[in-house]
This record gives sequence, C-alpha cells and structure tokens, in this order.
Amino acid sequence: MNAQESSKTDFFSFLTQEELDAVITHLLFSILCVIILWIPIEISQGLRISFLVMTYIISIPLVGVYRNHPWTQMWLFSVILSVFQFFPDLFLVAQLNIIVFPEDGFIRVLDSVSIYMFGLWTIPFFLILFLGIRVQSRFSKNYAIISVGVFSLLVFGLSEQFLNFLWYAENVTKLGNIALYIIIPEIILGISAYWMYLRLRETNIFYKIFSIFQVMVLYLGNAAFFYYIFEKVIL
Repeated sequence: MNAQESSKTDFFSFLTQEELDAVITHLLFSILCVIILWIPIEISQGLRISFLVMTYIISIPLVGVYRNHPWTQMWLFSVILSVFQFFPDLFLVAQLNIIVFPEDGFIRVLDSVSIYMFGLWTIPFFLILFLGIRVQSRFSKNYAIISVGVFSLLVFGLSEQFLNFLWYAENVTKLGNIALYIIIPEIILGISAYWMYLRLRETNIFYKIFSIFQVMVLYLGNAAFFYYIFEKVIL
C-alpha cells in the first residue's frame, strides 16, 4: 500500500459510520446542487433552489432512518428554526432595507423574501448541530461550543460571500460580500442553536417550538443591535 492509499484509509477509519454517511450524503447533495443549478433548461432559479431545499429536507430523515442514525431530532430542530428564521429575513428586507432577494421567477412572500427561505436555513443548522454533537462525543462540551462558533463563522460567512445570487446585503459596510454587522449575530446564532438543542432533545414538541422561537428572537435582536452599533455608532 502506497502513502496516498494509506492516508485515505487512515481518514476513513477515523470517521465513525454515522460521520461517513453524513459526509457521503452531503457530497451527493452538493453534486446534485451543481447539476440542478447549471443544467441548461428553462426552469426558474427559484424553482431550482426550492427543489434542492425540499430534497435536502426530505433526504436527511430518510437517510437517518434507513441507516439507523439519530438524525431525526437534529433535523426537526433545524426545520423549525429555519421556518422561524423567515422573520429576521423579512425584518432585514422590509424594515431595515439592508438585504435584497433578487427576482428569481418563483413565489415570494410580501413581494420581498423568496419562499424557499422557509427551509434553506435547515442546511446550515443541521450541519452545525451534527458537528457539535460529534465533537462533543469525541472531546468535550467546551470544544464543541468552540467548534460550533468557528464553523458558524465559516458556513454563514461563506454563504454571504458566495451565495449572493440568492441574496445580498446593501446599504451597509461590507468586507467583500459579507456585511460586517451580521458576523457576530450569526456566530451567536450557531452557538445558541446548539446550546438550545442540547436542552430540548427530551422535551415535547410544544416546548421545543416555544424554545426554538427564542433562538430566532435572540438572533433578530442581535442583528438589529449590531446593525445599529456598526452602522450608526462605529462606522
């Protein structure tokens, strides 16, 4: 066995079966995204994104059940929080006028926010929760919180930078395509989502919904607060 083959073997042996299945699932989903977004047929971008979002939302629990992985609670938490995240999106568009969702040829709510945003947040939230749980199982809760914070910065920051064909910031100070005011709120969002998830796994659905709503409210408050600090006080 040569050095390259040995390194591949070491990498896959380091992963648990659950982690490997998660990696494969998201790699396949990434390939599907490339195909759907670039296929040269007359389908609106909004319909393409909506299809991808629904595919992700449906596939995660199916893979989890089929492979006997405990993904259902993480998936449910992520979907509920994603639905609630529509309100901050609408607030930033309609009230503060600092985010734009370009016309995508599909359904929009109040002529402002694309309807797929009800589910799009499910993807980063599930990844954040999964990473946190896996790090905590291998190391400690403190390491998990740090990892979640760093990963939230990466996943949300990269989304702001490269997904500007879905939404983009305007009328604010930016680094590239990333609005500076939203960096801290999105880090706090990831950490607070993970912290709340750890406390809700054994609770009933009504308490889950109420508590997840508080995560959204915290993010909304942080977004408004740091917008004021960065745009009206500091800059």
